[in-house]
Amino acid sequence: MHDHAFTVGFDLDMTLADTRAGIGAVLDALSAESGVFIDSKLSVTRLGPPLAIELAHWFTADQVPVMVARFRELYAGIAVPVTTPMAGAVTALAAVRDTGGRVIVVTAKNQRDAERTIRFLDLPVDRVVGSLWAAEKGRALMEHRATVYVGDHIGDIDAARAASARSVAVATGPFDVAALRAYGADLVLPDLLSFPDRLDDLGVIG
Repeated sequence: MHDHAFTVGFDLDMTLADTRAGIGAVLDALSAESGVFIDSKLSVTRLGPPLAIELAHWFTADQVPVMVARFRELYAGIAVPVTTPMAGAVTALAAVRDTGGRVIVVTAKNQRDAERTIRFLDLPVDRVVGSLWAAEKGRALMEHRATVYVGDHIGDIDAARAASARSVAVATGPFDVAALRAYGADLVLPDLLSFPDRLDDLGVIG
């Protein structure tokens, strides 16, 4: 199972996949159905945490579980078809695999929709682990012996720390380069385009 030279973990939303349009469209549909105002443009600027946390901004605590379930019913038909790869995502994954590495995705997105998204984008991923957030992701990273974790959120830096892995932060989500650097990421990049050139710096290639 662990016969690869190394394993690199990646976050999904706003790291490998641009899900803003799709998530915004599902939130708009949810708003129309429920009659509850949701500022979807604001919501998609803070992607990363579990869905229930975002929906709690708009719905009462007792409504949130129902709205999470409905969001997920709508997701495959509305969001997945308009999801696009982030700039550099395909080449970043290829760089890991071409140098003998294994790629896993560890995400807060639920397992089914994470897998659907990766299949739709045809991303070369060895394993997907969903429904984990921030330091919780460390469990999956340790299980799969990931030595690097790449993400766009400070929660992803927490994930890497929890697994004693190197944290690579890309400023393609809610945090800019300065904020990610201040939080203590080991390597901060503007996006994934330069990631292949930095693999050597991460000490994973023997």
